[in-house]
Amino acid sequence: MRHAPPRGIEEVAPPHSNVEVADPASPAVPTAPPVEAPAAPSAPVLDVPPPSAGRLVRLRGRLSGSQSALGRGLLALLSRDTIDDDAWDEVEDTLLIADVGVATSREIVDHLRERVRVLGTRSPEEVRGLLRAELLTAIGADVDRELRTAPHDGRPAVVLVVGVNGTGKTTTCGKLARVLVGDGRSVLLGAADTFRAAAADQLTTWAERVGASVVRGPEGSDPASVAFDAVHDGAQKGVDTVVIDTAGRLHTKTGLMDELGKLKRVVERQGPVDEVLLVLDATTGQNGLVQARIFSEAVAITGVVLTKLDGTAKGGIVFAVQRELGVPVKLVGLGEGPDDLAPFEPEAFVDALLDV
Repeated sequence: MRHAPPRGIEEVAPPHSNVEVADPASPAVPTAPPVEAPAAPSAPVLDVPPPSAGRLVRLRGRLSGSQSALGRGLLALLSRDTIDDDAWDEVEDTLLIADVGVATSREIVDHLRERVRVLGTRSPEEVRGLLRAELLTAIGADVDRELRTAPHDGRPAVVLVVGVNGTGKTTTCGKLARVLVGDGRSVLLGAADTFRAAAADQLTTWAERVGASVVRGPEGSDPASVAFDAVHDGAQKGVDTVVIDTAGRLHTKTGLMDELGKLKRVVERQGPVDEVLLVLDATTGQNGLVQARIFSEAVAITGVVLTKLDGTAKGGIVFAVQRELGVPVKLVGLGEGPDDLAPFEPEAFVDALLDV
């Protein structure tokens, strides 16, 4: 008898099984990875500058470190048992060396000499008190040093910053923006130094740190046009203060000084310029007065910013500027840090001078 060939074993899924039998002829279908939504860009972290009130007091250590030699020298002379004519001449020489200026030095000595004679003062404490009073009088403690940076008449305040090359104008503009932001003002910076692309870049960096706006033009463009646009944009955006950086120029170059006058006149087509701040390097001493006089003739300076005051023992320029120009020192720079620009406070300055 012929037997039937054996049948192959069939793969049959057991009943009620949930196992699916793969079809060997069907290729596996790749599964696409889930698409992730792009992360939202994070907002830049802005600096929060401290308010300007009391900055000079906080920075007093730097100020007294460079200035107290003058105060110590004066007090040593005035505390002698006998103050004769030679001693008074030494007092005047000490003031002159510190760049207080001839007229101011002579006035301080004359007044102090008379008061010491009348009062018969000899103790260091009494001498210090008399000297402090005379220095405050000479520095103009009651002079208006307010920075006019508040918006008015529906427009922002306009601050024009001028000076010679190398005094730190652009850095001062950046630090001034921090002073204003620290006091709650909104700020727009105008990069009207169009001769240096680096100046506009530097100003932009300062602005970005505190959330300020910047208006700049192409390198070599008309500075007056950039300044005009800055004020216009500031008004459109409703900012409180527009600070305009200008190109450094030698006070001996008549053409450049005329250009500065033109820039100011162009800006004034939209309204008055509230502040014209001249940046002076305190280490230049009396030469800074020559610069100040010429700049004042071109653009009517309203205030002085003395930079590098921590790096000189000749802080007497503060007295000379006030006395000889009638222009108050409104801000002082006391270091390289971003918040080392401080509103000038006469009493804090004199106290640091005398190490009170």
